[in-house]
Amino acid sequence: MTERAGVYGSSLYDLAAEEQLTEPIMKDLLEVRQIFRDNQDYLRLLAEPSIKREERIDLIEKAFGTACERYFVNFLKLLCERGMLGEYEGCTESYKKRYNEDHNIAEAVVTCAVALSDGQLKTLEKKLEEMSGKTVSLTQKVDSKVLAGIKVELEGKQLDGTVEGRLAGLSRKLDEIII
Repeated sequence: MTERAGVYGSSLYDLAAEEQLTEPIMKDLLEVRQIFRDNQDYLRLLAEPSIKREERIDLIEKAFGTACERYFVNFLKLLCERGMLGEYEGCTESYKKRYNEDHNIAEAVVTCAVALSDGQLKTLEKKLEEMSGKTVSLTQKVDSKVLAGIKVELEGKQLDGTVEGRLAGLSRKLDEIII
């Protein structure tokens, strides 16, 4: 994320907090981020300098004007006017970081070889909430390279319960003993 994106995302959060719209704008940010990810051509069209700025802004209004919060739509238009739509992801991350801090939310990613059941995810989420003292937003990734167990990243900390991680830990301890 660039510094500029951080400033814009943080400023949007300040406005949303002042207007008591942090949740609906967060929802809009995430939905539009997915739209942009799924439709890269649309994002390129909105950033195309050969198309008049007014036309690009009109496209934003037509696409999002009635579906999203007005402050958010104006934010998109501002990014378009300033040639910053390529910074949208960074703005979203900046906003999301501030939102999570204010709402005591920690993001966690669990990586395992096979998908966990809903019950297993709920149990893990509850355990992570007890450990962190925060509400946990858990994302699951499946990686066939993980032989057994799970790996969790929570607020920048790695909790490695995989066989590979345990063997690496044993290897380090053996190295310490031998030296």
